Amino acid sequence: MTTSNQLNGDVTIDCRGLACPMPIVRTKKAIEGMSSGQVIEVQATDKGSLADLQAWSRKSGHDYLGTVTEGELMRHFVRKSHPNELKQSMAYPHTVTNDELTGLVEKQQEILILDVREAAEFAFQHVPGAVSIPLGQLEERVSELSKEQDIYVICRTGIRSDLACQLLMGHGFLKVKNVLPGMSGWSGRTVASI
Repeated sequence: MTTSNQLNGDVTIDCRGLACPMPIVRTKKAIEGMSSGQVIEVQATDKGSLADLQAWSRKSGHDYLGTVTEGELMRHFVRKSHPNELKQSMAYPHTVTNDELTGLVEKQQEILILDVREAAEFAFQHVPGAVSIPLGQLEERVSELSKEQDIYVICRTGIRSDLACQLLMGHGFLKVKNVLPGMSGWSGRTVASI
């Protein structure tokens, strides 16, 4: 279980005491130097920073993950998207829809839901019972998975899960399906671990 004290971004910027538009200005400048997939933590005390960061994330194409409030301090988490993330084509042929996965979960089928998003994305919202192994760690952690189990791989939009499915197939996993469109379109029950 991840507590809010254990949840950290790859980059942290301190915007405490700053009012609009400074948290956005500093976030924009900091995120330009980050790699795609990294998560920025914006520490702010301006209550308007929540709506500002949500709107800026939507407009800029980055992923607003959520906010942890600790007294007056708000810790906002935003994931830097890759410019081509939504435009990439899928290559892994075996897919299921969000609705199909929801049906399996409701029937309590013995499956493994593998969430390959970053730890911060998973902490704010994930499918109950899902296992978190970020895509960047999957190659080194593949031994944690069973080739005998049905594995349903999920991410935000289906892009990272597609890559994860290809990686698993390359390691001899034959019971793997990519969940589309992923968490961006998920309407089933979710939980958080923060």
